[in-house]
Amino acid sequence: MAILSDAHPDSATDAPDAAIRATHLTKTFGALRAVDDVSFALPPGRIYGALGPNGSGKTTLIRLLTGLARPTSGGAEILGVSMPSRPILSRIGYMTQSDGVYPALTAGENVRFFAETYGVRDSAAVESALELVELADRARSLTAELSGGQRRRLSLACALVHSPQVLFLDEPTVGVDPLLRLQFWAHFKALADRGVTILVSSHVMDEADRCDELLFIRSGRIIARGSGADLRSRAATDDLEQAFLKLGGQTEVTR
Repeated sequence: MAILSDAHPDSATDAPDAAIRATHLTKTFGALRAVDDVSFALPPGRIYGALGPNGSGKTTLIRLLTGLARPTSGGAEILGVSMPSRPILSRIGYMTQSDGVYPALTAGENVRFFAETYGVRDSAAVESALELVELADRARSLTAELSGGQRRRLSLACALVHSPQVLFLDEPTVGVDPLLRLQFWAHFKALADRGVTILVSSHVMDEADRCDELLFIRSGRIIARGSGADLRSRAATDDLEQAFLKLGGQTEVTR
């Protein structure tokens, strides 16, 4: 059973206008319960951080929410539509953990391909997405020739080019330099202020306070939910990593 905070007694019936909803969502691979009876309702226009160690089930959860994987039991809804749903995909953006771009295409061709896949044929949208990730000057460069960090930036441009209402970002800042990381988060905040709902998965705790609300995930379960300040207060610690351990019932790590 998923463990939810007493301060946030979410159920599938809460938040009727939820942008993202999971209802007893479960995914098993043999004996492994990668996602274990997860339920939550996330209102629109906020940045939610799914935080947990590698292998905790974050990516599997996102794949279930986006309809890319089918649950063993339970269900997911995006903008009130049960997933999977082909029509709703044009309103969803998803930046995968691995670079989902084509190395034989140029950076510009990649963004244009994803834009047209979503029905966007405005060249200004392509140019804007490339400018956001500071790749406008590499639009004609083959993607295979870009650095790892540049390919991450290109993946983000592809996820944003169609102006989605719900955005899923799986480890979006891995390999990105500190200055550009700050710019990314500033843009995420601007998107949320315009009503876009963003779910960011990460195992990097120092980015957690940039999220409006956090979902701590361990072994496929949500072990706590709240703002960074809420979770620190509940765990009686100023250290978010220690808060994660305490709220998950693990032994405190001394330094």
